[in-house]
Amino acid sequence: MRDIILLHGALGSKAQLEKISALLSEQYRTHLLNLPGHGGEPFSSEAFSMRSFAAHVVAYIHTHQLHQPAIFGFSMGGYVAMQIAADHPGLVGSIITLGTKFYWDATIATREVKHLQTEVIEEKIPAFAKELAARHSPLDWKDQMRRTAGLLISLGEKNSLELASYSKIEIPCLLLLGDRDKMITLSETTDVYHALPNAAMAVLPYTAHPIEKIDIELLKFFIDRFIAS
Repeated sequence: MRDIILLHGALGSKAQLEKISALLSEQYRTHLLNLPGHGGEPFSSEAFSMRSFAAHVVAYIHTHQLHQPAIFGFSMGGYVAMQIAADHPGLVGSIITLGTKFYWDATIATREVKHLQTEVIEEKIPAFAKELAARHSPLDWKDQMRRTAGLLISLGEKNSLELASYSKIEIPCLLLLGDRDKMITLSETTDVYHALPNAAMAVLPYTAHPIEKIDIELLKFFIDRFIAS
């Protein structure tokens, strides 16, 4: 049975992927883990970065002696998966990304960071603040959000992976994008698709960015077909 690691997105946790994991577990050994500073997983001594998150997953792979597992990464989780493949050739067997933002600049980072103002969220969207507090307990969700903002600013200054980096990732990769995803552009996804030597790509119909809005049966169809090929 094939191992597949499921990675959540920014501000997320492994709990958001439990339904997907349950569905995939019929055919795969699924592995759910929280990235540092997410879902109650302690903050590491390092600032949030794609490489520090990647190191956490690499340690998990070694600890559990997984042989070239597949990785499904939602949003930021997809970037982390690509970072692992770029920095550790041969460690991962294949990658599936969904709604991953591959390109950042200062303008994009500034725009996204505006959505991460803890005081505004507490005042304007108290239900979301409560949800984040529960999701990341016992960590301070405000601290978690400030660290996430720092990550985005860093990416805006310098992408952890440049477009040329993807040309060196030779494992099979499937890039998935929702047709109603307002955060990710089709052009940045196709740019990475063309840069990867062994890639496939699909656009999911009637699909927005939030993981809760994903048709998991449709997602499983694409994952199964990709891995089988």
